[in-house]
Amino acid sequence: MVKTIKLPSPKFRLHLNKLQLANRGFWAVVKKEVGDHLSGKRFLILSLIVLVTCLGALYVAASTIRSNVSQDELDFVFLRLYTTAGSSMPFSFLSFIAFMGPLIGLILGFDAINGERDRRTLSRVLSQPIYRDALINGKFVAGVIVIAMVIYGLGFLVAGLGLILTGVPPTLDELLRLLIYLTLSVIYISFWLALAILCSLLFRQTSTSALAGIAIWLFLGVFFGLLAGIIADGLYPVTDSSTAEQIIANDKAERLLSRVSPTFLYNEAVSTIMNPSIRTLGLVLIQQTYGAIKGTLSLGQSLLLIWPHVVGLIAATLICFALAYISFMKQEIRA
Repeated sequence: MVKTIKLPSPKFRLHLNKLQLANRGFWAVVKKEVGDHLSGKRFLILSLIVLVTCLGALYVAASTIRSNVSQDELDFVFLRLYTTAGSSMPFSFLSFIAFMGPLIGLILGFDAINGERDRRTLSRVLSQPIYRDALINGKFVAGVIVIAMVIYGLGFLVAGLGLILTGVPPTLDELLRLLIYLTLSVIYISFWLALAILCSLLFRQTSTSALAGIAIWLFLGVFFGLLAGIIADGLYPVTDSSTAEQIIANDKAERLLSRVSPTFLYNEAVSTIMNPSIRTLGLVLIQQTYGAIKGTLSLGQSLLLIWPHVVGLIAATLICFALAYISFMKQEIRA
């Protein structure tokens, strides 16, 4: 008995060909953008600044750790390479990445679309067998790949040099915490990349989109915390005669408002994951410390504390990129 083989319908074959064509166009954009980013002078200059400063922070942290270990045995010495600051350099590796990380994302994406318009290459690119969604998706994914290369490379470089300077190998818990911290950093910087791409779509001039991204960065990183504190003081004023309930209500309101900012979410999350001694994210009164057992949190318990922060950072990144995607798909592109 001869079996008949049912061939795919012409509509299905056409749809499959479109998917294959879109996939080829997507990876072509990714390869081209990654090469452009890695060979660009502005990216190399910024990476060099970040590298030199982070290595300086590592040296100060290692010197501080070696001088303090003889006085008092330190726990989680390997993690302290990333969290310890000194008098000569008043910031740690953690705080420097939190400050400079958004600039990497903004630099990678502030001219993603309007730069193509200025060079009059956008219509030429789309005239090739490359769909619109493949173009913007490829630019975003290429930026994320470059960010991951920089952050993971820098993090492991600091780990290797710190191991040489201190001679203390990391435990499995410390290594996992470091990997989670680096992943959170990639997600956080990817948010600023998505925001920069959105600004490049909303503004025609590259200088305007760059200034808009920097203004949002300064507002969310510096002024938003001050604004949250002012609003919290207005809702729950704290005076010398305030009760404990009023102080707690003020702190809760300030933290709730501050967590709207991805910068605050990131800082709170990485501080918790890199410092196992942090066992709560809220205000702790002296009465609540009576009878408490001194200790540190396990990795699983620290993850439970920062899980809402991780979800918030991922959601903010996806929402920002979704807005950029919708805006790009609706824009009219002329030759």
